[in-house]
Amino acid sequence: MDLTIENILLIGSVLLLISVLAGQTSYKFGVPTLVLFLFIGMLAGSEGLGGIHFDNPKTAQFIGVLSLNFILFSGGLDTDWKTVKPVLWQGVSLSTIGVLITALSLGVFVYLVTDFSLYEGLLLGAIVSSTDAAAVFSILRAKNMALKSRLRPTLELESGSNDPMAYVLTIAFLGLVVDPDKGVLETVPLFFRQMVLGAALGFLFGWITRYFINKINLGFEGLYPVLVIAMMFITFSCADLLKGNGFLAVYLCAVYLGNQDLIHKKTILKMFDGLAWLMQIVLFLTLGLLVFPSKILPFVGLGLMVSGFLILAARPIAVFISLLPFKMKTRRRWYISWVGLRGAVPIVFATYPLLAGIDKADIIFNIVFFVSLTSVLTQGTTLSLVAKWFHVALPAKAKPRLPIDRMFEDSPKTRSEELTIEADNPHIGKKVVDLNFPNAAIIAMIKRDGKYLTANGTTEIKVGDKLLVLAEDNASMNRVFSILNIPPPAEE
Repeated sequence: MDLTIENILLIGSVLLLISVLAGQTSYKFGVPTLVLFLFIGMLAGSEGLGGIHFDNPKTAQFIGVLSLNFILFSGGLDTDWKTVKPVLWQGVSLSTIGVLITALSLGVFVYLVTDFSLYEGLLLGAIVSSTDAAAVFSILRAKNMALKSRLRPTLELESGSNDPMAYVLTIAFLGLVVDPDKGVLETVPLFFRQMVLGAALGFLFGWITRYFINKINLGFEGLYPVLVIAMMFITFSCADLLKGNGFLAVYLCAVYLGNQDLIHKKTILKMFDGLAWLMQIVLFLTLGLLVFPSKILPFVGLGLMVSGFLILAARPIAVFISLLPFKMKTRRRWYISWVGLRGAVPIVFATYPLLAGIDKADIIFNIVFFVSLTSVLTQGTTLSLVAKWFHVALPAKAKPRLPIDRMFEDSPKTRSEELTIEADNPHIGKKVVDLNFPNAAIIAMIKRDGKYLTANGTTEIKVGDKLLVLAEDNASMNRVFSILNIPPPAEE
């Protein structure tokens, strides 16, 4: 069956429905939902029961890049700076030095045990060098895992920020395979330009997006997520146009936004959480359709060898070396090594050699697919078990709260105050979103001219307003008094 304009919506929606319904029961059997989506795509493919013919790497690459934008952006929005800050340099080291060491060690191994040239081996190593954000985010959060000593923010920071490094290495080594006469040192400026411009543009567009959200009155709450989606793609496209790293720019833009006070932040976070799941399903279904199982079977032996070396040698070596400057117990380093999940990102990156038309492109793609599949099956299904083995697991109730958790939880407020805004208050005319209230305090209601108003981010503070403020603790309420420039009541 060929995909046409007439049937693509029906086929796509049926596959999406099957994936969502099947995903509800998959974890009862310990199977990660992402693997299930992949298998559904393979079953629907040309060699499966569905018989859908799809053999277009360019389209798959486009869908992959589109999906990764949403997945990385959603992960960035959920990244709490307060929890990430203590492990920032550990995450940066893992996502740069760790990725480089993984690519080099695996590339040399492939070169020594196969007929791959050194550059072809390094290209394969680069493609599978990064942990997959979609796999790590979805599996850790679906299992509701709580880990000791900031392991979870370290793992999520690494998986969200290491795709740019893998992308740069993939493009660099692909260029060397296509043109072996090009010097390795010529790739160094490419790396620095990609990283520096990507980071700078990410924070710049994060600031611009925050300004647009809080200063432009769109009139309808539903338009704010649309605005953010537009700015997300503008961020990626501008970074790519200026030869920076678009993936890094998108992730850092989202990290900045996720830690700011935004109008309709609940709506934006909820929307992107749903879109990230949608894009994960679409991405894995597409990659499943692209795969021909009969072409993978001849490379099962080689794939197992590469996957085994990656999981048991290359990843641990990279983790231990990149974390040498940091004080950390050995068992925690081993657990970080085990959470080196490979998923859809390496498969997307494997489409670049296919489009470049290099000799071993098909072999690389099939090996990468097998490596990703075995990684999610072996590592993804055992994260909880291995966490217990290494004594790094905590009870689920100890799970740290993410920004999206705080936005949708019904936390009990232990103190309430009615605060009156006098004529000399410096915040008159300001919007609620610009007050920078602590996360543990909210304006539940505003009494104005004898009527009660529900406050939101766009509500302006006026003279005579009586604010009903709820706070979780006394410290948060005292912070509110300080922000509003109102003296706290005298203690009785």
